[in-house]
Amino acid sequence: MLLHVVARGRIGRSPEAELVARYLKRIIWPTRVTELPDTGGKLPALEPQTVRVLLDEKGEVLGSLDFARRLERWRDTGTREVRFLIGAADGFGDAERAEADLLLSFGRATWPHMLARAMLAEQLFRATSILAGHPYHREG
Repeated sequence: MLLHVVARGRIGRSPEAELVARYLKRIIWPTRVTELPDTGGKLPALEPQTVRVLLDEKGEVLGSLDFARRLERWRDTGTREVRFLIGAADGFGDAERAEADLLLSFGRATWPHMLARAMLAEQLFRATSILAGHPYHREG
């Protein structure tokens, strides 16, 4: 199953870009990152059996184990791609939220786009590590 991050804005060479790269390299599942300009640009074609997850402050707050189980369920039911969308500064509109399979929040605070991307990459690594039985995650 492909883990595909589609993000508005260019991360360039930055500390956040290093974090994203570090975590994505460690994931054994296929991953892809697509960057779009802050406005405009064309989303990659939506293939069948794709789950759309919007990172949104109004979304569901999932613990790491629950997030891992959600990925596991999608993987085990034949999902080919989970597409994680990170919006521009103003986030997503109601129509985009309605089309999503999951609205995911990293808490009620507002996070900068580049930091949200790094946090997502870490959670993807953590979730896939949990599912692989790797000791990276320690439930406290």
